[in-house]
Amino acid sequence: MKKFTVLAFALTLMFSINAQITTPQPSPYTKIEQKVGLTDVTLEYSRPGMRERTIFGDLVPYGKMWRTGANKNTMISFSDDVVVDGQTLKAGSYAIFVTPNESNWDVVFYTDTENWGTPAKWDAAKVAAKTTVETMKLPMMVETFTITFDNLSNNSAEIGFIWADTMANIKFEVPTDASVLKAIKKTMAGPTANDYYASAVYFMNEDKDMVKAEKWMDKAMNMIKEPAYWQLRQQSLLFAKIGKKKQAVKTAKKSLEGAKKAGNADYVKMNMDSLKEWGAM
Repeated sequence: MKKFTVLAFALTLMFSINAQITTPQPSPYTKIEQKVGLTDVTLEYSRPGMRERTIFGDLVPYGKMWRTGANKNTMISFSDDVVVDGQTLKAGSYAIFVTPNESNWDVVFYTDTENWGTPAKWDAAKVAAKTTVETMKLPMMVETFTITFDNLSNNSAEIGFIWADTMANIKFEVPTDASVLKAIKKTMAGPTANDYYASAVYFMNEDKDMVKAEKWMDKAMNMIKEPAYWQLRQQSLLFAKIGKKKQAVKTAKKSLEGAKKAGNADYVKMNMDSLKEWGAM
């Protein structure tokens, strides 16, 4: 009897450990990814429902800070610096808090995103940007709290907050024009030293057009004020591959000298091995 009781207890314990019941969350988690111009914007939040409750002025009191959703902080992330009401938000992630009033909302972008609800201790130094936006009344009731990205253009978009019969919009601007102009300027200026160097090394390693590889390597080295020892190493290997042994030896010696100064034992050994192979040591 005692053994049966112990076995029954063990089975009950195993069942209680292994049995897991999954039920729907009352405020489902949502993640939205939106491209605005060239900037990636990601929004993560939980969506409470009205469930026959009065929302603003009751469930969400006027004049009191709200987490802008449910559960963990509503969080927005930007891949580039953006501007909200003349204030720069650096690329990164922010919690969004709002204080609803009867005709407008005070909105704060907060650098600490690890709060469950509003922060227990408010830190003004963590306020990255704040603004006040007007609200508008909707002609219908929206059951589930919703955040949208609207009025998309190459240079801006609006974050829309919708719940019950209330809507508020916050415009943010992205640096599309500056990014495109920078890319155009860089492209029109022609390839960089790194572009020539990488192309030359690729052609050399893949046994492609060695004439082009040498030409590109020469351009890269002429554009670099003081080539690094690892760059000289690749140039020496290219010289060796195309049969220019004197240039290979001369360049390998420069690479060896630089590697010794940098204390890079691997490059010291590689250069010495090559110099011995080429009859220079």
